[in-house]
Amino acid sequence: MATIYEKGEAVRVRRASEADGEAVRAIRNHAVATSTALWTQTQQSPADARAWLAPHLARGSALVAEAGGQVVGFAVYGPWRPLDGYRDTVENSVYVRAGSQGLGIGGALLSALIDAARDAGHHSMIAGIESGNAPSVRLHERFGFTEVGRVPEAGRKFGKWFDLTLMQLLLRD
Repeated sequence: MATIYEKGEAVRVRRASEADGEAVRAIRNHAVATSTALWTQTQQSPADARAWLAPHLARGSALVAEAGGQVVGFAVYGPWRPLDGYRDTVENSVYVRAGSQGLGIGGALLSALIDAARDAGHHSMIAGIESGNAPSVRLHERFGFTEVGRVPEAGRKFGKWFDLTLMQLLLRD
């Protein structure tokens, strides 16, 4: 789907497969343990990770970035809300492996994810971002997302309250 270069090494964004599940789980669990990107402290078990990834694989809404034969990031989109009135709006998530951040991998993933959502006929993409996560806010702004709301003290992790910034990109007219 896309190629960028990480320290001279090609990085390829492609559709995820079941074989990528453990690498995706490792990246996700690292974010759970060390960041406020996911507001949970519960690590995914292998079975939980398969169950979480399966609907994304079925609808083609999971991508991975691969470099040197290893998954260095992933991105997914899924339904924003469960009611049918929201069926054309999706929410995105983009995660890059520790040590590979700041190299353009997140941008390559988000770009390909936006294209995939457009190709699937979706109208709107939402990003729910911890308000203090300036790199994620800037990443989304670079791709045309605008802030549409902020929810004070929407979530709690590591004994602290966090605000939620909602950003939106209209995918088609």
